Amino acid sequence: MEVRLQKDGPRIGAPDQTLDSFVSDTQARQAQWERRLVQDPSGLREVQGEIHQHFERGAELLTASLLARVTQRPEMDRHVQKVREESVVPLRAPEKRPLKLRVGELVVWLSVLYCPPRAKRTGDDEQQEQLAGLYPELAALGIRRGDCPAVQALVARTVALYPSIELARQELRRQGLTLDKKTVRRIAEQLGLELLAWRHRELLTWRLGNTPVGDELAGCRVAVQIDGGRIRMRENKKRPPNRKKGQRGKFHTPWREPKVLVIFAFDEQGKMKTIRQPLIEGTLLGPDHLAELAAWHLHRLGAAKAKEVVFLSDGASWIWERLDGIIARAGLDPSRTVRVLDWCHAVEHISRALTLLKLKDAARNKAFVEMRTLLKQSRWAEVVKELERLAPKRSPQHKVWTEIRYLRKHGEAGHLQYLTFKRRGLPFGSGAVESTIRRIINLRLKSNATYWLEENAEAVFAIRAALLSGRWEMMLKAVQLSMSRDARLIWRWSATPMNTDTPLSPPSPTSQLKPTKQVGVIAV
Repeated sequence: MEVRLQKDGPRIGAPDQTLDSFVSDTQARQAQWERRLVQDPSGLREVQGEIHQHFERGAELLTASLLARVTQRPEMDRHVQKVREESVVPLRAPEKRPLKLRVGELVVWLSVLYCPPRAKRTGDDEQQEQLAGLYPELAALGIRRGDCPAVQALVARTVALYPSIELARQELRRQGLTLDKKTVRRIAEQLGLELLAWRHRELLTWRLGNTPVGDELAGCRVAVQIDGGRIRMRENKKRPPNRKKGQRGKFHTPWREPKVLVIFAFDEQGKMKTIRQPLIEGTLLGPDHLAELAAWHLHRLGAAKAKEVVFLSDGASWIWERLDGIIARAGLDPSRTVRVLDWCHAVEHISRALTLLKLKDAARNKAFVEMRTLLKQSRWAEVVKELERLAPKRSPQHKVWTEIRYLRKHGEAGHLQYLTFKRRGLPFGSGAVESTIRRIINLRLKSNATYWLEENAEAVFAIRAALLSGRWEMMLKAVQLSMSRDARLIWRWSATPMNTDTPLSPPSPTSQLKPTKQVGVIAV
């Protein structure tokens, strides 16, 4: 691989030459920085910023020199050959191609090998993505889409942390990386789609029965919390035939519920263990997709070896009717699983019932305190009986009966035994997933005048979840390994129905992706 600072310029020098030039330049600048500080000591912040930028420029030049040197070594040929052999897409013989690479603020030109796919391309976007070729030298180095891994990780991380692309761009510029909004968006969404593509492939591998049971949760007490948030989507309307040139297209902005999953280990008091990283996952695709994600993660993290697994959520039917399917697909022992209705939601339904009964404030407050105390003591049947006594003259269609049936259903199912849960040291509040929705969804994806395309929302969701759960570095390694073998970005899949109305059947292994080779798979 040849590396040049200009497209038709001379090749970049060897690493030792780059270091010598950098040292000379640094020594010349050092005297200048010293004079400035002597004249104006308050200018330390500006001088320190210039020093950081100078060394970043030197680091980028040294990186380019190392790329030129390393790719000429015979050991690199073995890595390149291994990448070509492990590629899922059949490849043709390599050919030289020019390529622009962003190392940071520095942009260099490469003359690099490219292996086109054997099959012919078609006009179909999805098929064309399936037949993407491969730069084997860059794939071995983890370079994708013309950006070094460090640049891609920095941009994606900044976009995930900041509330908008513009603010992320400003922060990157302050750190010495000047990019336009379009480039910032492209780089961040690229990494997000690669993460989703990795997830898709691992799901397929699990469906085929090739994912081993992990040990991360072995011997632990595990909590699984599921809930949904709200974000606004952007769905373009059909273009009118008389649309004028330059006129903006109109679009719908429907609400969508992103499904969120949190898995964590808890201690003897029911509190989350901080020494173990929680797993945060989610999707906009649907409840069956989220249920399949939950089963897959529980399987690969080794929840089947856990002491007990607690499923804790609010009363949403799309969650409760899929728990049997999740338990079966994850290989959990039903006798070591517990189902808990979130305490706050149970109390909220008592409050709703009392409000619908239209009692006076004093009577309502007294009844609420008494019923909440009874519920905390696992005496839910007395709560239901008292509500029925207060609502004898209400018609069967009155909304208060909906609240009463809700409490009776979960009580009879054993989801309201809060005194027992407390004695066993089990969590019975869904604060973890509620906090996750606020930090992942509300603070980044949900805001005024913010509308998302589905794949963009999924991409940013995936990046931010990996970042805030402390699994960022593990995710980068897993994605790099996956994309070095297959550059396709297919991430949607059809989930197996898991609700109680549909008989549970083994998942179909059919997919648009072929099963990936299990070479050094990294768990995230």
